[in-house]
Amino acid sequence: MPDKIEKISIIVSKGSLEGIYPALIMANGARAEGIEASLFFTFFGLDAVHKARHEHIKLATVGNPGLHLATWVGGLPGMSAVMTHYLSRKMDGLDIPPIPEFIEMIADTGAGLYACQASVDLFGLSKEDFIDQLQDIITVGEFYERAAGGQIIFT
Repeated sequence: MPDKIEKISIIVSKGSLEGIYPALIMANGARAEGIEASLFFTFFGLDAVHKARHEHIKLATVGNPGLHLATWVGGLPGMSAVMTHYLSRKMDGLDIPPIPEFIEMIADTGAGLYACQASVDLFGLSKEDFIDQLQDIITVGEFYERAAGGQIIFT
């Protein structure tokens, strides 16, 4: 029988619904199983914890093979908004909370929420730009220190 996983660290690098939700679902599931979980938000994944952006995350429609749409259809004006609304309604029906509420729930379970220092610097952001649940802005080295001994998942 394989060893029980005791700790996971999830890297969130995409700022779209399909980039953020898998990480949140995995972190929530880990916490429900008693597994220590941390989320490390980097590059556009920072939008998930950015005060001004976390309520406005959209589904990426251009070049998204999972939608089974021609690239030109995905680029039509309003297509991202329509598909985001459609997916949000489907998730509501499954009791999957909106991103801000989901992140708050996960933080309340004791999961760690961290922003990537290099990405924060790259985009000219500071701690004040992020939601209160963000525990800290850390370097990649600090992330690896926190992740040591556990599994690392990249979404």
